[in-house]
Amino acid sequence: MANLGRVTVTLSDELVREIDRREKNRSKFVAEAVRNELHRRRREELQRSLDNPHPESSEVSAMGFTDWAGNFPDEDAESLLDGTQGMSVRWVEGEGWSEVGG
Repeated sequence: MANLGRVTVTLSDELVREIDRREKNRSKFVAEAVRNELHRRRREELQRSLDNPHPESSEVSAMGFTDWAGNFPDEDAESLLDGTQGMSVRWVEGEGWSEVGG
C-alpha cells in the first residue's frame, strides 16, 4: 500500500454535499480530482514548452539530424552507438515495449 499523507482542505458546505451525493468515498473522489488536475497541468506545460521552444533547440531542430551528427569528429560519431549491443523492439498496445522475436 502507498504511503499516505494527510491534508486538510476547506470546501464550502454546498460543495461537500454535492460530492457526497455522488460519491461514497469523499477522499478517493478528491484524490482522483487532484490527479486529473495535475495530469491536465502537465499536458498544458508540455504544450506551452512545445509552442515556445528554447532557441537552441529550434536551431538544432532546423539543422536536421544528419547535419547535427555531421558536426562530430569521425571517431566520436563511430563511438556513439554500438549496433551489436542493441535489440529490436516494438510497441505493443497495453503491454509496452517488447523484444521482437523474444
